Amino acid sequence: MATKPPQSDPVQDAPEVAAPKHVAAGLPAVGHSLRMSQQQMGVKRTTLTLLRVNQKDGFDCPGCAWPEPEHRHTFEFCENGAKAVAEEATLRRVTPEFFAAHPVADLAHRSGYWLGQQGRLTHPVYLPEGGDRYEPVSWERAFDIVAEELQALDSPDEALFYTSGRTSNEAAFLYQLFARELGTNNLPDCSNMCHESSGSALTETIGIGKGSVLLEDLYRADLIVVAGQNPGTNHPRMLSALEKAKANGAKVISVNPLPEAGLERFKNPQTPKGLTTGAALTDLFLQIRIGGDQALFRLLNKLILETEGAVDQAFVDEHTHGFEEFATAARAADWDETLAATGLTRAEIEEALRLVLASERTIVCWAMGLTQHKHSVPTIREVVNFLLLRGNIGRTGAGVCPVRGHSNVQGDRTMGIFERPAPAFLDALEKEFGFAPPREHGYDVVHAIRALRDGRAKVFFAMGGNFVSASPDTEVTEAAMRRARLTVHVSTKLNRSHAVTGARALILPTLGRTERDLQGGGEQFVTVEDSMGMVHASRGRLEPASTQLLSEPAIVARLARRVLGEGSRTPWEEFEKDYATIRDRIARVIPGFEDFNARVEHPGGFALPHAPRDERRFPTATGKANFTAAPVEFPELPEGRLLLQTLRSHDQYNTTIYGLDDRYRGIRNGRRVVLVNPGDAARLGLADGSYVDLVSEWRDGVERRAPGFRVVHYPTARGCAAAYYPETNVLVPLDSTADTSNTPASKSVVVRLEQSATD
Repeated sequence: MATKPPQSDPVQDAPEVAAPKHVAAGLPAVGHSLRMSQQQMGVKRTTLTLLRVNQKDGFDCPGCAWPEPEHRHTFEFCENGAKAVAEEATLRRVTPEFFAAHPVADLAHRSGYWLGQQGRLTHPVYLPEGGDRYEPVSWERAFDIVAEELQALDSPDEALFYTSGRTSNEAAFLYQLFARELGTNNLPDCSNMCHESSGSALTETIGIGKGSVLLEDLYRADLIVVAGQNPGTNHPRMLSALEKAKANGAKVISVNPLPEAGLERFKNPQTPKGLTTGAALTDLFLQIRIGGDQALFRLLNKLILETEGAVDQAFVDEHTHGFEEFATAARAADWDETLAATGLTRAEIEEALRLVLASERTIVCWAMGLTQHKHSVPTIREVVNFLLLRGNIGRTGAGVCPVRGHSNVQGDRTMGIFERPAPAFLDALEKEFGFAPPREHGYDVVHAIRALRDGRAKVFFAMGGNFVSASPDTEVTEAAMRRARLTVHVSTKLNRSHAVTGARALILPTLGRTERDLQGGGEQFVTVEDSMGMVHASRGRLEPASTQLLSEPAIVARLARRVLGEGSRTPWEEFEKDYATIRDRIARVIPGFEDFNARVEHPGGFALPHAPRDERRFPTATGKANFTAAPVEFPELPEGRLLLQTLRSHDQYNTTIYGLDDRYRGIRNGRRVVLVNPGDAARLGLADGSYVDLVSEWRDGVERRAPGFRVVHYPTARGCAAAYYPETNVLVPLDSTADTSNTPASKSVVVRLEQSATD
């Protein structure tokens, strides 16, 4: 039976701590999935809904972007996927009566967990200027309010249009079309905060800012390197792929500051063995210091160059550029510097080299542990160097594999959600729709916050997401948002961003992935693109949570008609009625989507073209894959300080908090914990169970403090600490970003730990 939402915030001032686990999934994951699903959906709804997740005729999981195999299990979802579906398909409701009882000031004092647990939004609501709580508003009036504020701007560039990775291809294409027809490229998105560094590095080096492997390549690899990634929590279905790769003979190297249960041993609940012993996944664990990855790959490249016959010289000669400059830099790599940067031993690196040289087909997978540092882009370029040396791009079972987070974050970028669009994309848009798109680059997330802070942006419109909680420098971000004239959020559920508003605010409730979408042209489906460039359909089956919900494409189409008026020649009304007409236009604008409507009807969808993977053709400025040579960087740590990485708990997906436990790390009933190596704790005089304030140090001299964290002695790399976001985003300076990509450097924050006043 479904349960009611919590009436008050749970107390989190005494987290319980046990030893971390060394195995992931298994029967505990099944039990946890079912328990949380039944709490939200009830027994019958749980069964009917979970059977449709990630099926060829079902809906795409609203969680991560890991691809589905060709042959699906009856239960093709993971524990965190089940939680994501349960939160969306919940029977709990947030009605106008809820907002009448809860002023915005009350919502602002609630935790993100409590807000999310209240259920699905049912009606559009409006916070008038000077008002203290949201009130019901008609859709017509809501669109009028947005139009009033947009039309009052001195320039379209005073508006910001943010996108979350949940947004479908159809909605994203319409959204960017509306923004550009309005006259701005201000299209910041969640990619700016996660894999922007990957896109920047890969575009420069191989010519396309996406991974070069398909799921089948993992099954055929000899060696898989998993760097800066925790798939057991963030992409659990990846563990099945690693298990299959291991069964086929692959070796796995995991590179991470923390040992993670999912990479130690995986109990696959779909197999008899998984319910007993499970499968060991990692052959070599390199417990690297935070930010030491570039130094590691640089030294490995030096050692490959020094090994006779190890370089694929034919590939290098035919397909690459810049080898000599790179080789000169790599040969200068220093053992002592590398050992200091990485915290590894010489024997560990030599063992890694042995596995590398024994592999003819190597894949490197990575996530935020590589992308959220000042030197992230040169780090990922060095990974590409590592693969190019032995011809491991454009070969079956080999390549680059940046593992994306949200379910359609890659698709949104493909659809044109980008503040720096390519001229060719704008040319195609102009040819198809008959207007001149703006050519000046717009704002990414960090620049958008600065623009709000400085009064250069006045309207903030979010298509999904939880911008305030996801962004860095929480106090700066919240103050910036409060300077806006209008903030608008298209959402399925409550979150922190709804309580941090401009002078006026709107919450516009929308359909979820799990729900049936009926329009004037009949029942509709949407499409998404997974982390490996596969595009497929998603069809919701549940009745909508409220008759007042509109789909994301309908919201964009109606808003565009109201704002742009009769001057727009775009058939917005037609797009709202029949999403196939949107896909027809996508097919004419975006390469790789030719005959979109016919191809997406194929069960499982289709793969987008990828020149480096498909034909070893590299659409870079040189026409070849580019070796690069950058100085080796790694964070410098002052005496008495620790280097903090922000991360997720196991009961969390991005900023959505499902519960207060982190089962694999042994944490229960609380999130304000900081994981510290026992040796560092002894040096700093920090007892396990003591309470500290985390204070970040940055060159601007501003004190950024996160108070009241319980110290947990934990086997982290020496000199390193870890704590959950969004609670620790307050510590990440807005101006601390990756070179080139401008991604917030959330994985390398210098902190000091001070005894809490509450201890």
